[in-house]
Amino acid sequence: MKFRITDLNPEQYEAAVHQGGPMLILAGAGTGKTRTVTARIAWLISQGADPGKILAVTFTNKAAREMKERIRGMVAAEPSRLVTASTFHALCMRILRQDARRLGYKDNFSIFDEGDQLGLIKKLITRASARDEKLDPHLAKSLISKSKNESLPLDANTLLGDVAARYNQELRALNAMDFDDLLVQAARLLTEFPEVRERWRQRAQHLLVDEFQDTNTLQLELVTHLTKRECPDVCVVGDDDQSIYGWRGAQVSNILEFERHFPNPKIVRLERNYRSTPEILGAANRLIRNNARRRKKQLISHLPPGNPVRFLSIPDDRKEAEFVVGEMQSLRESAGLPWESFAVLYRMNAQSRLLEEELRKAKIPYRLVGGKSFFDRREIKDIAAYLTVLVNPADDPALLRIINTPPRGIGAGTVALALDFSAGHGLPLFEALRHPDFLGSCSKKTAAAIRTFLEDIEAGRIRAVTPGTDLSALLRDLLTDCGYVEDLRRSCKSPEESLNREENVREMISALDDFQKRSPEGIRGFLDEIHLDREREEDRKESSTGVTLITLHAAKGLEFPHVFLVGAEDGLLPHERSKSEGTVDEERRLFYVGLTRAMRGLIITWCRMRKKFGGLLHCRPSPFLREILGDGVVEEIYEEVINRPVSDEEIFAQFDALRARLAERE
Repeated sequence: MKFRITDLNPEQYEAAVHQGGPMLILAGAGTGKTRTVTARIAWLISQGADPGKILAVTFTNKAAREMKERIRGMVAAEPSRLVTASTFHALCMRILRQDARRLGYKDNFSIFDEGDQLGLIKKLITRASARDEKLDPHLAKSLISKSKNESLPLDANTLLGDVAARYNQELRALNAMDFDDLLVQAARLLTEFPEVRERWRQRAQHLLVDEFQDTNTLQLELVTHLTKRECPDVCVVGDDDQSIYGWRGAQVSNILEFERHFPNPKIVRLERNYRSTPEILGAANRLIRNNARRRKKQLISHLPPGNPVRFLSIPDDRKEAEFVVGEMQSLRESAGLPWESFAVLYRMNAQSRLLEEELRKAKIPYRLVGGKSFFDRREIKDIAAYLTVLVNPADDPALLRIINTPPRGIGAGTVALALDFSAGHGLPLFEALRHPDFLGSCSKKTAAAIRTFLEDIEAGRIRAVTPGTDLSALLRDLLTDCGYVEDLRRSCKSPEESLNREENVREMISALDDFQKRSPEGIRGFLDEIHLDREREEDRKESSTGVTLITLHAAKGLEFPHVFLVGAEDGLLPHERSKSEGTVDEERRLFYVGLTRAMRGLIITWCRMRKKFGGLLHCRPSPFLREILGDGVVEEIYEEVINRPVSDEEIFAQFDALRARLAERE
């Protein structure tokens, strides 16, 4: 059916037909913001606006494509083709391709991707650093990026500042830019050259910006440059309650202080939610009002009443995974739902391990969104290689993976010579490394590094075969003594990545502890189980259907009929680090995003004990759980739920559902 502007609700209609001047659309979760934005574009064209002068900017290529598709469904083919829907980076590239020469670049400048950047930074660190200085290339890249996006210069007297200056000089000499430069140089171009700025303002006479709560300082600067000072026709859409990317540079103040940049704007609140039941929205509204610095809004459900939101206290994380899988099976059987109706949301990637294990055990298909399977992650493969060398030092691929991870002074040249020596003498690499003839050919410093490494491995091997050894403690000590976690932390691009990877290491230690308690087969048996898990994962990848496992950050913008939000514990959600960094409000917004993904059913769990570092730690419920209490929310205890007798009504209802499904098949 052809779209009509009158199909919009009153608030959406008010935003779509705004007559000009700045406008802020506060679009709550599930309130139809994309529909409203595209309807506004369609209305502008119907009023005679030149479609070639309408510019819609968003954050991902996927979102830009979806916007273009929606526009095509609302207006004729030719005008819809002329509308520009673009990401910030793509827009900046177009600006620079036309005028980069004004900044000293040639028109054919190249774009450095992440691999190009890291390669250049590694080379510059080698050139710039003294013998006793160390700088991780990944960390350097992250800090240089942050410096550019936040316009914060680095101290030129430090190694990092020196490398950053050389890096920028080298890029310029190569007639190249990285992705951050696209924003930096486009903003500079629009600032320094009024004629360029005016030309682009003419091409963006009607500017629309989606997900405005996720913009950083540079992106806000670009928006202000692209709009006229007198009565700018700029429409920004967003929801400060869903601003969850502060760790990545997003400034929630951009949407909270919109009036400071664009005085006297029209503000339209979209509060009619078409996704979730009143019970789910009631919990979400009660939660988010605890953030003092926010735009006031109250989501109102467009749906009839549904089931209460449940949150449960569960003994431990193993029982949590078992409970979630059991509830899914029960709901599927009673309501005839497909597995795709269910999603499990969690704060940290490491929480997926037990869930994956239980789903595989129950032969339930699942897909892991926004991440690799637990045993396919880099740090997990590193740890598996350490364990492999403990039980089989002749495994050359495993030894090669860990020989200089973390860096211990055994460089690539030394490894290449050792491989040649092992091939020439018919020895495993481990034996070649400790052969007197090979060690004698190395420098004293390199030989000492090799001996220390081999001694650590031998000590671990002896401990591994000693009866009664706590294998999880052995693994923890091995990783601590060699500085693996510290090196892993330095290699991460953001605090969020560091948190996830460190949690994965802890979870691997817990997994080994679990295995040791249920099996006498030791490290070898544990590695065999990992191998089988990887094989099952390859089989599972053939299908992209099933239960969705996803982090809270990755779930933004998605929706699922039934959501299980697991691990709602103090220190995990909100994360412990948020308390010292003053970002608890962002953690609350993250929890809010999780709640508002649910359409029909929402179950939240927290564990009284959670396994970390091979031991059980006592946990407290997230303070957010107290905040969601009210009508439509039920607090339950695991032991009471599983021991509760099934009522006659529930039994009859299950039989009725089964009969209905059988009748459908006939």
